[in-house]
Amino acid sequence: MRIACPFCGERDLSEFTCLGDAGGPRPAPEGEGAVARFLEAVYLRDNPAGVHRELWYHASGCGSWLRVTRDTRTHEVLAVRFAREARGT
Repeated sequence: MRIACPFCGERDLSEFTCLGDAGGPRPAPEGEGAVARFLEAVYLRDNPAGVHRELWYHASGCGSWLRVTRDTRTHEVLAVRFAREARGT
């Protein structure tokens, strides 16, 4: 799989680290029950096949956080934006 970083251009998947789902807010780390909320958000979430938005970090490149839209059935990358520009989309 190749990801077109908006800063560096198209790069191999091996340069990136996937954080996971970019669809919703992450639980707050403070407060009672934080571990259980993170467990549910990371491991007990729906994992539908199809178009999905994910956060990726360009670890071996420019160090940018990206929001990648891809089809999980084919791994086709449909869109890539800087995460800071993609809030709410």
